[in-house]
Amino acid sequence: MKEIQNYTHYSFFTAMSELASKHGSYDLSLGLPDFDIDERLKFFLKESAELATHNYEPLAGNPLLIKNIVNFNAKRKNSIAVTTREVTIIPCATFALYTALKSILNQNDEVIIIQPSYYTYGPSVVMNGGVPVYYDLEDDFTVDWDGFKDCISEKTKAIIVNSPQNPTGKIWKKEDWNQLYDLIKNREIYLISEEIYDTYCYDETDHYSSFIHPELRKRTFCIFSFGKMFHTSGWKVSYMLASEELTAGFRCHQQYISYSANAPAQYALAKYMEVFDPKMNTVIMQRKRDIFNDLLKKTSLIIEQKAEGSVFQIVNFRNISRTMTDVEFSKWLTVEKKVACLPLSAFYHSRHDSDYIRFSFAKKDEVIIQALEHLRKNL
Repeated sequence: MKEIQNYTHYSFFTAMSELASKHGSYDLSLGLPDFDIDERLKFFLKESAELATHNYEPLAGNPLLIKNIVNFNAKRKNSIAVTTREVTIIPCATFALYTALKSILNQNDEVIIIQPSYYTYGPSVVMNGGVPVYYDLEDDFTVDWDGFKDCISEKTKAIIVNSPQNPTGKIWKKEDWNQLYDLIKNREIYLISEEIYDTYCYDETDHYSSFIHPELRKRTFCIFSFGKMFHTSGWKVSYMLASEELTAGFRCHQQYISYSANAPAQYALAKYMEVFDPKMNTVIMQRKRDIFNDLLKKTSLIIEQKAEGSVFQIVNFRNISRTMTDVEFSKWLTVEKKVACLPLSAFYHSRHDSDYIRFSFAKKDEVIIQALEHLRKNL
């Protein structure tokens, strides 16, 4: 257990949020929305409570929810053709990541993790007997494919990709998936593609899923999150797309870990998907990103690249301090300047410093405005 604990940054993430609470700071550190969910979701959940939806759903999930997931993905601009047998309802994205790895890894298999990355990736690999191999994105947060190729070995069993990416906001395009496929097409390497911010792609950039790629989809566990889509992370319902063969292996392990996800919430989500307009998700969150970015221009903090997707914005702080580490700067900004963020180094396994901090703009408009106005006056 000690070895596994060395891989996690969870305590740091929570510590920064607790620091913000302790000092009465505006908390833009975590991606947890502070605004309410759609009233229709509440209505459907109440309706669900009156129905017979309090026992286990099937292992695959609520049939209506699965049907509506298939329909939803078929109607996307970059449509994802999927059958009901390729959909599995899961408690959360972290569960899917862990269970997918469990279904494919043997002892000491290597898994490539592209960083900066979310803190659960490394521990999930280690807990399944695998060995994380870390690839660092370039300074502009793009992939150098020649450098990436050097990470692939005879022991490589899987690659974890996150798009739109947390924390950088980068989106993988069709060309990126093609480049990746060219590197692994002659090897038995699986792909775990976490696409939980798929409805948050900005400036008319369309989400291009790994599951669209005709060859990659055969070896891909593609993970989505209702918690991120609908701001209902506490409901603990997400979904995964995978080929029938990979799905069968996944469910062999799933049945012994969680079996199924929250039954009343599955019904409510199924009904809500029939009226949900994903374009509104994009419009609302892009407006928040633009409010954040426009106001940040009035401070000494620098946005080098606008987030293409997700709910996070990377910001360069070196105009303000050349001597503080990103950890020191994040704590200083939280305590002294009353606006909480996260250092980019928290998203690396072993990197000690960076020039960047990460903010979340998944907040009420007035909170974003108040926080940035406070920074304008006090930085």
